[in-house]
Amino acid sequence: MYPHDVRARLLQRLDQAPVAEPNPGDRLAAVLLPFIDGSDPSLVFTQRTDELPRHAGEISFPGGLAEEDDDGELRRTALRETHEELGLDPSRVEVLGALAPIHTVVSGILVVPFVGMLDGRPSFTPDTGEIADVLEFPVRLLAAAEATVEWELDDHVYRGFAYELDGRTIWGATAWMLHEFLDLLGLETHG
Repeated sequence: MYPHDVRARLLQRLDQAPVAEPNPGDRLAAVLLPFIDGSDPSLVFTQRTDELPRHAGEISFPGGLAEEDDDGELRRTALRETHEELGLDPSRVEVLGALAPIHTVVSGILVVPFVGMLDGRPSFTPDTGEIADVLEFPVRLLAAAEATVEWELDDHVYRGFAYELDGRTIWGATAWMLHEFLDLLGLETHG
């Protein structure tokens, strides 16, 4: 069952002052889980272009590596990167807090995922050099689609969550973030 006051629930459960402590050699990054509340709440994802050097073609939340201009503020990183990738004005986002940091095994990046409630349903202007497609999925469908998987990849095995929707697969670090978000909302999943 979907909670009525999702904003209050998320504010109570999300980390308001996340601390990210990367392992030696790891880099810091931040992403934004763009959340559109309403009668059928949804999340916005990006599909990365096939030309990118990391995670090409994968579905992810908008975000990227921290830069010096971010002054160590990963919330700023998430908003800056979302603006660069989707053209979303940071003033249209209310950052409610962060999920637990997650380490990407393949690329050696510690990612802090921030949840941002969007002001209405904005139009996006994706950066075509980075973003092949902008996707929006209702959280109820995401919860219903959750599956636990074990996949053999090149040199390792991925054990975690996957979400198949509209011929697209969300997996990896994004799926772990999504699982935690759905759990915070109190939605029953099938994983």
